[in-house]
Amino acid sequence: MSHPSVSRIGRTLLGLTTVAACSAGLLAATAPASAARAPGTAHESDYPNLAPTPPMGWNNWSYYQCGGLNEQVVLDNARALVRSGLAHKGYRTVTVDDCWMTKERGPQGELVVDTAKFPHGMAYVGAQLHRMGLKFGIYEDVGKLTCGKYPGSLGHFEQDAKLFASWGVDYLKADGCNVPVPSGQSKEKVFHDLYTQQSRALRATGRPITFSISAPAYFQFAGDAVWHRVITWSGQLGNLWRGGADIALQQSTPAAKWASISGNFRYNANLADLQRPGRWNDPDFLLVGDSGLSRDEMQSQMSLWAMMAAPLISSTDLGKLSPAALAILGNREVIAVDQDPLGVQGQIVQQDGDAAVLSKPLRNGDRAIALFNGGSTARTLSITARAAGLPAAQSYRLRDLVTGRSVRTARTIIARKVPPHATVLYRVRPER
Repeated sequence: MSHPSVSRIGRTLLGLTTVAACSAGLLAATAPASAARAPGTAHESDYPNLAPTPPMGWNNWSYYQCGGLNEQVVLDNARALVRSGLAHKGYRTVTVDDCWMTKERGPQGELVVDTAKFPHGMAYVGAQLHRMGLKFGIYEDVGKLTCGKYPGSLGHFEQDAKLFASWGVDYLKADGCNVPVPSGQSKEKVFHDLYTQQSRALRATGRPITFSISAPAYFQFAGDAVWHRVITWSGQLGNLWRGGADIALQQSTPAAKWASISGNFRYNANLADLQRPGRWNDPDFLLVGDSGLSRDEMQSQMSLWAMMAAPLISSTDLGKLSPAALAILGNREVIAVDQDPLGVQGQIVQQDGDAAVLSKPLRNGDRAIALFNGGSTARTLSITARAAGLPAAQSYRLRDLVTGRSVRTARTIIARKVPPHATVLYRVRPER
């Protein structure tokens, strides 16, 4: 759960063009002193790098929201991760989102678990997840209240961080739904100060807790200079950040789900220059397996998220995955593109209306090339090897990471009759 209303998803679909205003010079000129260096650099005072590759796992929010959240749902989906083999392929962080607590803090100011939903408490949930070889994630807010109107961490950062550490929490998703902005102060400064307090409190526990920041999502429509600046300091305070609107909920129409996937891809694809290895842009959950999406649409989201080095966090009922959905989520070769140790987010190198081609360098010298047809009719998509960023070679081996078929080409990378909303994903190797 996060930030701006889901109804805002359709308000603005950013263009697919590369963001030219993200240069380090502009960011340095406009950033506060604590965020005045280029986004591609790190500093010893930055939050520890606890996510060298994009996090993978499961979160209840998009599918279950508050009404469907309980201990059994969380642990059943955790068991499904293990039983299906997805945990072995990297999906290991199980995160409990909003509404897990009571509406009031306890007598010592402590957060109180809703025992109607979690009868054994959160330490028990964490212990069960750890026994399965999984990691335990939890949700809070840096403001007065969470989005669901439960107690936020404002004024209790150190206390809450210690409590989370005592429960064995490995991952914190910190929202910003109800952040009070005092008169005379800038919204950005208040958010920066509160997320800094949360970041320091987590570090002070001594427990390695991956920190997911939602601050940038609250600045998506504040103008690119501010938005990008917030992303920059988020990359110093945490390991990943939500950039914009929530992905659609389970009860949304199929058209709304696809519009949400497409919209989140469009804004996130423009943020590649603000990401760096170990600091990840997060366009929100994978809906693969969710009812209403076609196989091509599910595959497109998985392929595009992998190209963008996005966190792969499923939000569906994993116990009801179809064989097709399980194959998409578990495709080792697509996962390898996402988890490539080089840690580079793929860039759009060509676009034509609703179609786009993305290119992503991989550590072994290969490139991942995605040809995405976002339109409503089938299209043949192509790009030259040079335009895709490939070095000159006598030929290129193209491996389709979905079908497993390989072909060779002398110059042009092509995907014929790509269906509507489909993506062809190649791993391309120069051959000399």
